[in-house]
Amino acid sequence: MAHHLSSLRRGAVSAACVSALAAAGPATAQVSPTVTVTARPAPLFSVGGFADPPATLPMHSLVLSAEQLRDAGVGSLSGLSALDAAISDAYNSPGYWSQLTARGFVLDNRGNYRRDGLPINAETAIPLGNKERVEVLLGTSGIQAGTSAPGGLVNLVVKRPGAALREAVVEVRERGSVAWHADLAERFGAERQWGVRINAAAAELRPHWRDANGRSHLAAAAVEWLVSPTTRLEFEIEASHQQQRSLPGFSLLGAQLPDARKIDPRTNLNNQPWSLPVVLDGTTTSLRWQRRLAGGWAATAHAATQRLRSDDRVAFPFGCYDSAADTYYTDRYCPDGSFDLYDFRSENERRRVDALDLHLDGALQTASLSHRFTAGVLLSRDRDRFGRQAYNHVGSGSIAGTVVTAPAPELTDENTNRDERSREVYLRDRVSLGERWLAWLGLRHTRVERQSVRTDGSRPTDYAQSFSTPWLALSYQPRSDTTWYVSWGEGSESEVVPNRSRYRNRGLALPAMKSRQWEAGVKGGSALRSFSVVWFDIRRPVAQDFCNADETLCDRETDGIARHRGIDASAQASSGPWSLGAGVQWLAAKREGSRVAESNGREPVNVPERSARVQLSYRIAPAATLQASIVHEGRRSVLPDNSIRLPSWSRLDLAAQWPMAFAGKVWQWRAGVDNITDHRAWRESPYQFGHSYLYPLAPRSWRLSLATRF
Repeated sequence: MAHHLSSLRRGAVSAACVSALAAAGPATAQVSPTVTVTARPAPLFSVGGFADPPATLPMHSLVLSAEQLRDAGVGSLSGLSALDAAISDAYNSPGYWSQLTARGFVLDNRGNYRRDGLPINAETAIPLGNKERVEVLLGTSGIQAGTSAPGGLVNLVVKRPGAALREAVVEVRERGSVAWHADLAERFGAERQWGVRINAAAAELRPHWRDANGRSHLAAAAVEWLVSPTTRLEFEIEASHQQQRSLPGFSLLGAQLPDARKIDPRTNLNNQPWSLPVVLDGTTTSLRWQRRLAGGWAATAHAATQRLRSDDRVAFPFGCYDSAADTYYTDRYCPDGSFDLYDFRSENERRRVDALDLHLDGALQTASLSHRFTAGVLLSRDRDRFGRQAYNHVGSGSIAGTVVTAPAPELTDENTNRDERSREVYLRDRVSLGERWLAWLGLRHTRVERQSVRTDGSRPTDYAQSFSTPWLALSYQPRSDTTWYVSWGEGSESEVVPNRSRYRNRGLALPAMKSRQWEAGVKGGSALRSFSVVWFDIRRPVAQDFCNADETLCDRETDGIARHRGIDASAQASSGPWSLGAGVQWLAAKREGSRVAESNGREPVNVPERSARVQLSYRIAPAATLQASIVHEGRRSVLPDNSIRLPSWSRLDLAAQWPMAFAGKVWQWRAGVDNITDHRAWRESPYQFGHSYLYPLAPRSWRLSLATRF
C-alpha cells in the first residue's frame, strides 16, 4: 500500500499532462512524432478502462512501476503480496507459478490476468524484466473481464520505446544467486519515427531453500513505428524460460498445527534423487495499431498470441496412513510427520491464448452533458493440450526430508484437454454532470463456449453461456485534490459439473455465477500527503456438492454466497527527509445462505482477517535513502470448518539505496534484508486438492544490486 501511495505521489506531476491529453482526444499525443520522442505520458491506470489518473477514478487501484518493484526486490507476481494489504498469498510455492488472493478471493490464473489489457494465461512464470508497471484493479472485475473471479484483476504493461536508454543491472542474493538485466532503447529515422526497445535478462537461481537451484532467462523486443502524425503501429515479442524444483508445503500433523519455530524453513520436501525441475517456457507476441480520427475520436486494433509450454514435475506429498490409529488422513500428514509420497509428472503441457480487441473511443456532447465514450469488441480463444500424466504412489516421506524412495514415472493417469472461445462486446462512458460530478457507466456482454475431454476421449463436456455484467459509479470532487465515489458492479463466472458417473447432473453447466459488489470511498491528497479509505461488500455464489451418505451419488448446485465485506485504508505523508506510508485491510469474510446450517458463518480458508503494510523512509542525501518496512497478516483458517487457525505474524524488512559516481557515470546501489529478525511463522495455509498445506515464512535473506546507465 505504501508503494501504491508512493506511485500516486510520484505521478502527481504527470497527472495534469494525462488529463490535458485526454481532453484533446485519446490518441492525440500518443501518435504524434514530435511529442512521442520525449513526452509520451501513458494512462496511469489503464486496466480500469478509463484513461484517468488513479486519484480521480471511482475504483480502488494499485499501480507499481518497474522502479518500485526493483526497490522492493520483487522478481515475480507473488511478491505483490508484500506491497499491498489487500493482496495475500494463495498457494505460492517457490519454483512454481504465482497465485494471489485479492479481497479474500483467489484470483483465477486463467481469467484474472491481462497483458496490455488483453487476456493471458498466468499458469506460468511471468517475467517482469520487460514490464513498465503492474496494475491491480481491486474489486469486481466484470468491467474488464467477461469471466473472472471477484476480488481483482492484474494487468502487466509492457515497456515501449521512448527516449534513448542504456541501462544495466546486476544483482546477487542469498546463497549465490546471480542475475543480470539490460534495458536498451533507441530511436531512428529522419523524424525519429522508429523506436526499438530491447530487454534481456538471465539468472542463476540458488535460493535459501535446499535442492531448489535453477535458472531463468528472458529476451524481449518492442518496436514502434509512427507511420504518420495520426497513426502508430506497435509490435513486441517476449520469450522466457524458467526451470527450478518447486517446493511442496508442510501440513497439519494429525490434529495438531506444528510449531513453525521447530520447522526448518529451508527444507524442500521435493528432494528425492529423481526429482526433476518444473520447466516453464512462454512466448508472447502482440501487434497494436492506433489511428486518430476526425472529431477527437481514435480507433485501436490490438492482437496478441501467447504460447506456453511446461513440464510440471514434483515428488508430491499427500495424506498418509496412520497405522497406530488405523486411520487414513486425506487432508493432512500423520502425527509422526510422515506422509504418502507420489511421483507426479505432466510433461509437454501446451497452452495457447489468442486475443483480438477492436475499439473506438472519443468525446461526445449530448445536450448539456459531456461524454468520454468507448465501444469495442474483444475476441479470445484458449486451447490447452496435455498428455497422459504420472501420479503414482512411491512410499512414505517425512517432514525431516531424509527419506529416499524409488521413482515411478509410468504414465498411469489421464489428463483433461480444454477449449474455450469468448466473444465480448463492451461499452464505457464517463459523463460530466457538472463542474464537480461525474457518472461512470460500463456494460459488457459475453458469450462463452467451452469444451473439455479427457486425453483418452472420456468425460466430454460442451456448453455455451451468455451473460451481461454492468458497472455504475458516481463521483464527486469537492475540490481538485479530493474525490468521493460510490460504485456498483457485477462479475461472472461459468462452471460445468464434472462429467463423472457420481454426479446425477454431470456435464451440465450451472447458471452463470454472478458476483456483485458495492464500493464507496474517498481519496485524495497532494505531492506531500495522500490518503484513501474504501469500503466494499462483495457477494459471490458458491457451488457445492450434495451427496448421499457414502458419496456415491451427488448433485453439484449453487448454495448460498461467500460474502466479503471490509475496509481498505491507506495514507502517506512526507516531511523533510522523512516519508511514512501505511495501509491496512479489515476483512469480514463469511459464508451465508447455505442450506447446510453449520456452513453459515464460516470463514474461507487461507484468508487473513486483517493485513497491514507500513513503510518508513529517511532520505540521507538527494538520491540516498534508508527504509524499514513491516508486513503484518492476521489470523487465518487452516481447515474449512475453521477448527484450526494460523496465528498472526509480522515481518521486518530493511533496505537502502545510494548513488556512487565513478568513471563519469552514476552507479546506483540497492541493498535489502528481508525478515531481518529471522522470524519463524506459517506464512499461509492453502487448501488445495482437498488437502491442507502450510508454507513457512521465508528465513532471513539478503540482496544487493548495482545499476548504471551508459
